[in-house]
Amino acid sequence: MAELKYNKDGRLLFTKEMKKEYTILMPQMLPIHFEMFRQMLLLEGYHVEQLNNDSRNVVDEGLKYVHNDTCYPALLVIGQFMDAIKNGGYDPHKIALFITQTGGGCRASNYIHLLRKALEKAGMGYIPVISVSFGLESNPGFSLTVPLMRKLVYGMMYGDLIMNVKNQVLPYEVNPGETNAMVKHWIEKLVDRFQHGKGMNRPEMRKGFDEIIADFASIPVEQTEKVRVGVVGEIYVKFSSLGNNHLEDFLLSEGAEPVVPGLTDFMIFKIYNRVVDVDIYGGKFAKKELCLFMMDYIKKCQHDMIDALNKSGRFRAPGDFEKLRELVQGYLGEGCKMGEGWLLTAEMLELIHSGTNNIVCAQPFGCLPNHIVGKGMIRALKDNYPNSNIVAIDYDPSATKINQENRIKLMLANAKGLAKAQATAHA
Repeated sequence: MAELKYNKDGRLLFTKEMKKEYTILMPQMLPIHFEMFRQMLLLEGYHVEQLNNDSRNVVDEGLKYVHNDTCYPALLVIGQFMDAIKNGGYDPHKIALFITQTGGGCRASNYIHLLRKALEKAGMGYIPVISVSFGLESNPGFSLTVPLMRKLVYGMMYGDLIMNVKNQVLPYEVNPGETNAMVKHWIEKLVDRFQHGKGMNRPEMRKGFDEIIADFASIPVEQTEKVRVGVVGEIYVKFSSLGNNHLEDFLLSEGAEPVVPGLTDFMIFKIYNRVVDVDIYGGKFAKKELCLFMMDYIKKCQHDMIDALNKSGRFRAPGDFEKLRELVQGYLGEGCKMGEGWLLTAEMLELIHSGTNNIVCAQPFGCLPNHIVGKGMIRALKDNYPNSNIVAIDYDPSATKINQENRIKLMLANAKGLAKAQATAHA
């Protein structure tokens, strides 16, 4: 068994010996993307397993260790870890936990400390917690190297593309299950390519984009028009079916087409915030230049994806990051960056400009940043875009699914009424 080692502040370290012997557990948020990320980490020699436990027991475990007023995503992530450790059949002396750490003013910066506190309370303080961050914490057995980050960017781009085309096909498929089968097929195919060192440069990625788009375009679909509903909000609740009570499935069951902005803009946004920090508050020029370099590379990959979708003639493409920056001017300043910051408002604006006027803004109850840039901006958006149809939905352990779904049903009824009125006006 690997010897437990601590840094000078008493923090348990993830060592090189642990990298060889331990299984790292990773919480779930985006099934397609996170499977890509898991494969990239496997290629780097880490033993990583993706957690998919999402029963009520996850919430109950979270409530044991996280105060209900802290943050619903924190409660769920920690609950998922604790449920897996206790009931997943793992040897607790041979596992480590992955968790992201942003370092900003959002409560998400404290998830890692809350998780360690939960482990101590459960008598399992010997389980190392690995911070996935840019330099906030270091561990001898894990580091976000430039090659690894580059691979993760490719995983993110493939994930965004597959999620995009899946959402445009699934509501209309003639043969139920065919779209999800295609998603599984392409995840397996990309994983195989990764294992053979393929698909991880821009020319190969562009070729892969064309293949993915062609395969999804070949799926037979009904020629009907459905109400499009955008999904925005706090990143975990926006993407995680555990966090939003399977929101996308519910929208599909109500005859709507979910439109979910991808992860790429959020990653560029987080890097761009470091540039803004230097511009507004001062800082190291070298840090700004490194961030600009990283941003430029990801933006080029994003344009590769947008170009592939545009030339397909079948699928709608999202706008790029610069378009989002342009749209939000006059609403929020770029210094408004806690949580999802100005990006959340910009995503709503992009949805409206692209013809998706119906939007669900999903947020954890009591999430101050999102209540300001999400719920707080709805009136301004409605004033400028009277046809926008936005509903803010709060999620926490005490919120009932039926109340959330009833509010969304009211929004959908309004959406169908607006669509009927517009059709009559154009007749």
